[in-house]
Amino acid sequence: MQRSDVQQYYLDVRHWTHALCQPLAIEDYVVQPVASVSPPKWHLAHTTWFFETFVLQPYTPDYTPYHPLYSYLFNSYYQHVGERWERPKRGDLSRPTVQDVYAYRAAVDDRMMHLIDTLDAPQWSEVYDRIILGLHHEQQHQELLVTDIKYILATNPLYPVYHAAPHVQSSASGSATDFIPFAGGTFEIGYDAGGFCFDNEQPVHRVFVQDFALHNRLVTNGEYLAFIEDGGYDDFRHWLSNGWDTAQREAWAAPLYWQHIDGQWHEMTLTGLRALGVHAPVTHVSYYEAAAYASWAGKRLPTEAEWEVAARCIKATPEVGNFVETQNFHPMPAPSQAGALVQMLGDAWEWTGSAYLPYPGYRQGPGALGEYNGKFMVDQMVLRGGSCATPRSHMRVTYRNFFPACERWQFTGIRLADEG
Repeated sequence: MQRSDVQQYYLDVRHWTHALCQPLAIEDYVVQPVASVSPPKWHLAHTTWFFETFVLQPYTPDYTPYHPLYSYLFNSYYQHVGERWERPKRGDLSRPTVQDVYAYRAAVDDRMMHLIDTLDAPQWSEVYDRIILGLHHEQQHQELLVTDIKYILATNPLYPVYHAAPHVQSSASGSATDFIPFAGGTFEIGYDAGGFCFDNEQPVHRVFVQDFALHNRLVTNGEYLAFIEDGGYDDFRHWLSNGWDTAQREAWAAPLYWQHIDGQWHEMTLTGLRALGVHAPVTHVSYYEAAAYASWAGKRLPTEAEWEVAARCIKATPEVGNFVETQNFHPMPAPSQAGALVQMLGDAWEWTGSAYLPYPGYRQGPGALGEYNGKFMVDQMVLRGGSCATPRSHMRVTYRNFFPACERWQFTGIRLADEG
């Protein structure tokens, strides 16, 4: 990639972050309803801090940080870098102002453009890799930005509208339901192409899977509603022990953002409060809820190896653009499409039954950037596929997302699996 192409790529990604914030009021930038949700202002600053800390400072002689305390305020979890402002208190920071943060972004962008233009050739390869990592890091935060904004707005009883996307009903006239069989055997999984991947997607390695079958599409709101109406949240037999305890303690009775109003189910979306779309994929469910639903349905969740084998077999490609929530997502397959495996990339992250662990042969890298993935390989479950909030260029069949089993604020959904 030519340096001018890298500059354009950098600016495109950075500008998209700004575009995601364009609908916000100034008051929206600082709100932090819960510790796991970061204020939009913090995302804007942290993604800028990443480039300043890992690109500009190491490769610019006598570099002076934009502000001496920004590293303390906007470091997320990098122990190598130093002390950090506590995550639950990010919403306490009225200063720097939003205007200050945008000025910080502009200043760092200018320095990045200059560095890309002038850096000596011997250092370019290493710096290029760090820039690309930083851009994928920013794309991760673009998705977090969208889901954090949704959580922030959903806690407001005024039900604010983030954007006025058209409400398009699903084109499906029925609920085609097929399980697509896949023959077992030994397969290679992991990232094996040119270009970027995160270190947790490698090395390529062999896995053995038994014959299995995957549901041709994601579980819908209507199907999940049947689980609710059948007493699914009150029947401990379908729940893992930790899941049952969590559901009872948190008083879960439906997915996050569902509300029962005047006898009808509604869902808070980025386009406002809407009547529940029964044909849309169910989202904002935890691993515990996904596993309970699968048990109730007499099925199970796929392993991440099964998911990737199936995605490779059908050569899965993203089905949506950078971001949309029209509360229909990609339309579920109509009956005439029975036999197709759809919605693999770009509607909802799909919980798998696999714990987030290193692949055989994985070695965590040295230094601060080595903290990016490896140290989180415990007490989390793998999700695959990408959601409607995931930038299209950020999706691939080897991508390993991961969250604790209780988390619900991401666009997380369910695809069932069965024995072959």
